[in-house]
Amino acid sequence: MARDLTPIVKQSRREGFALASKAHKILARKSSPPGKKAGDRVGKSGLYLTQLREKQKVRRLYGLLEKQFANLMKEASTGEGLAGENLLKFLELRADNVVFRAGFALSRRASRQLVSHGHFLLNGRRIDIPSIRLSAGDVLEVRPKSQKSIYFKQLADTVVAAGIQPLGWLKTDVQKMKIEVTGAPKREEIEAGINEQLIVEYYSR
Repeated sequence: MARDLTPIVKQSRREGFALASKAHKILARKSSPPGKKAGDRVGKSGLYLTQLREKQKVRRLYGLLEKQFANLMKEASTGEGLAGENLLKFLELRADNVVFRAGFALSRRASRQLVSHGHFLLNGRRIDIPSIRLSAGDVLEVRPKSQKSIYFKQLADTVVAAGIQPLGWLKTDVQKMKIEVTGAPKREEIEAGINEQLIVEYYSR
């Protein structure tokens, strides 16, 4: 399975946006892109570059490769409603993102690994594809065998320590290690700091 192995902090510096929690402190000290120092002359800028950087930021935030992201944008553009919001909802409903949003992993990269290693059941069937899109009524739960691992035995403490806030479209039971999708995410519940319209404009060129 192809994936981008570029360090997440390096990606965050390139986009000027914390793509993972551990990147916040680094960006506070090093806000310039990799290979540049603070005060270096800034290159050309323009609408196209702004659109490109927004697309790259969101693509990297959710851990998708270019072809995956472009196909998702194409699907989002053909559905009902706003294409940009459709795209973000599709991204939020990925199995790996749902695991992350529920607090079962501290980063999307970690949640992707948990799913791809087959630690979860979707509606009673084992899955190992992080990109599976969930819908209302779907239930993700940790496999009984995986529940015996040290990681999942400490899950409740991890969720409390991380201060995970409940979302309106997810029902999480940490004790039973179960996540239920109760609806579709609202725009205000999705990542702040994203301008999805720029992405729509980028693909509409």
